Amino acid sequence: MKVTIVGAGAVGASCAEYIAIKNFASEVVLIDIKEDYAEGKAMDLMQTASLLGFDTKITGSTNDYSKTANSDIAVITSGVPRKPGMTREELIGINADIVKSVSESLLEHSPNATLIVVSNPMDTMTYLVHKTTNLPKNKIIGMGGALDSARFKYRISEALECPASDVDGMVIGGHSDTGMVPLTRLATRNSVPVSKFLSEDRISQISEDTKVGGATLTKMLGTSAWYAPGAAVSSLVQAIACDQKKMFPCSALLEGEYGLNDLCIGVPVILGKDGIEKIVEIELDDAEKAKLKESASGVSKTNDLLEVKK
Repeated sequence: MKVTIVGAGAVGASCAEYIAIKNFASEVVLIDIKEDYAEGKAMDLMQTASLLGFDTKITGSTNDYSKTANSDIAVITSGVPRKPGMTREELIGINADIVKSVSESLLEHSPNATLIVVSNPMDTMTYLVHKTTNLPKNKIIGMGGALDSARFKYRISEALECPASDVDGMVIGGHSDTGMVPLTRLATRNSVPVSKFLSEDRISQISEDTKVGGATLTKMLGTSAWYAPGAAVSSLVQAIACDQKKMFPCSALLEGEYGLNDLCIGVPVILGKDGIEKIVEIELDDAEKAKLKESASGVSKTNDLLEVKK
């Protein structure tokens, strides 16, 4: 099992680290445009192998995509990260060209790879990959909902003062500060609705804190977060590589599901060896449907800024 990660920055390197620690991949290739940067990150990570007890081989390459040949899964993290005050949508002009070029280079050497898109604005970048490659729709996945859901569960566990492992919850919709739809109605602590423990106002605050989870960290750190995004990506990679059939909310191309067409947005999917093996349609109430529709409208407007044929 060979995994390529494009972009050896904080998110890409964290992703490589978590994949290596889980020890399910035979090789991870880091690639970056900055001279010796990916090679240095790979060497640093490999020097932890005897300490952390993993056998995954990590290699780095400066923009030589031949080193990525025959990858089973490729993760695209490259692009300009957010700075304080920036929205994900403001990155579209620069990152669209980068993502298009990267996906073409990856598929030249690994035509059967499953692509996981992390670059922002993530839903639109995922849509761009759909429109500019010949990959089947199940082989293109946008990572957003898995991260947003992890942040949602963190906020719930914080409010409940309980372990995160006690909490189950999901965020669907667009991966943006205004587009996320935390499904508070369905969130539980060991199968008990969180509404049994928390007030309506507290639950509403959790929802709002979740939606600005990335912006909050960007303001604190001065750049985008990396630990949780890297962990989220590694979970998706593992689900595919190990054919786990796990359910995650991911950005998927919709063709009628949830009443939406011709856009990528976060919905629950089953991930296995074929990538997105099923889009799961769950029953939403009227308020949730309205929020998802509003989120989809925002994603479509961002998509309209792309110079691709629909």
